[in-house]
This record gives sequence, structure tokens and C-alpha cells, in this order.
Amino acid sequence: MLEKNQHILTVTNKKEETFLRKRPADFDFSKYTAKELRELIANMRSIMRSANGVGLSANQVGLDMQLFVAELPQHNRAPKVYAIFNPKIISTSKEMQTMEEGCLSVPKTYGIVTRPQEVTLTGFDKHQKPLKVKAIGLLARIFQHEVDHLNGVVFIDKAKNLHQSEPEETNNDQI
Repeated sequence: MLEKNQHILTVTNKKEETFLRKRPADFDFSKYTAKELRELIANMRSIMRSANGVGLSANQVGLDMQLFVAELPQHNRAPKVYAIFNPKIISTSKEMQTMEEGCLSVPKTYGIVTRPQEVTLTGFDKHQKPLKVKAIGLLARIFQHEVDHLNGVVFIDKAKNLHQSEPEETNNDQI
């Protein structure tokens, strides 16, 4: 299904960009065993971490399914990890936050993106249990970035002041 060394699709390859800009199919739990789901999530997390990312959607690794993984760095603690199937943002705050973002599918490119400061997201966990998460700050930004991917939207569609940067020049994790 997905190998740990799977390459991340990029917008620099036109065929891959076409796939990234298509909304993936809803996730169908009936097609996978619990073991396959655990492996899928573990492999997506491994790919994300290897690329120094904090989020990764299934379509970024060539999978036609509504799923993303995210990892929120925690100061002096293990990171909080999320794997959300069929995610939907059901509410956003009026308060907005502007920050620089990058993306694993848009290598070495960064830009300023304004997004709601808080979101409420629904979806399912790997056990097919419904979940509802209220996210604030960086986690809200990660969720919005990944849900955008699952709607065929890439951050450069929303970003201002796009600029190129070499990985050595920046310490920013990429979403």
C-alpha cells in the first residue's frame, strides 16, 4: 500500500501536481484491516518525519484517500500525534493569524498565509470512531493546511510573498 521510502509528490512535476490538485476519495474502512491501517499511519508518519514535516496528507504520497497525519511538537514532551480519516473543518474562529508556511509538496518555497486562529475538525480515528478536535494556533494551522491538500488546494494558492529558501537557511518545519 505505502512504503516508508515513498517519494512525496511535488508541484514541480506536472503529473504529480495534477494528482495533488484533485480531491481524493473518501476513506473506506471496509477495504483495510486494522494491521494495514497501523502500517499506513506508521509509514506516513515516517515519511513526514524523514522530510522534517509536521503534517502529511495521503494524496501527497500518491494515495487517493481522505487521510492526514500530523504531529504537534511539544516542548520537553513527546509530540502529540494525529491520524484523521475523512476530516472536515466544521467551524473556524473570526480571529485570524498570519504566519510563514512551507510545504513538503512545494520544495524550498515559503510564503505568508493568513488563516483562522482556531478550528473545529471532525473525522474518524483509525478505529473508525468519530472524533471532534478543537485546535488552536499551530495545530489549527496544520489541520487547515492538510485539509486544504485533501480538497486539492496547495498553500501557494493562498500564500503571499512567496520566496525560495535552501533547507540549511531555515529551521522551519514544513507542513
